Amino acid sequence: QVQLVESEGGLVQPGGSLRLSCAASGFTSDEYYMGWFRQAPGKEREAVSAISMYDVHTYYSDAVKGRFTISRDNAKNTVHLQMNELKPEETGVYYCTADPSISRLWIQGGNYWGQGTQVTVSA
Repeated sequence: QVQLVESEGGLVQPGGSLRLSCAASGFTSDEYYMGWFRQAPGKEREAVSAISMYDVHTYYSDAVKGRFTISRDNAKNTVHLQMNELKPEETGVYYCTADPSISRLWIQGGNYWGQGTQVTVSA
């Protein structure tokens, strides 16, 4: 049974930084992808970033490219999302997701989801 456990989000000032982590368990191989979606109040959930757990590929939405960095620690089956220069409109619930298919993960989210963590960007 696959489980995804996210770190706590938090409150950060505009322009500030925050790092989220997500630990996966239950996968039987490294051939899967992990990523992050977010959902702002009143808006649809959107893809933010993703990473392959077995090759060099990373993926970013245009909205976060250049400010967010996704990385992985295979020894701990964990991915990290370093978020810099955060904006108030990026307030929302951030969800970790995982799937063997990057297409499915990026378009609609993976088959597996974390519980979500609140990120608030406010002065």
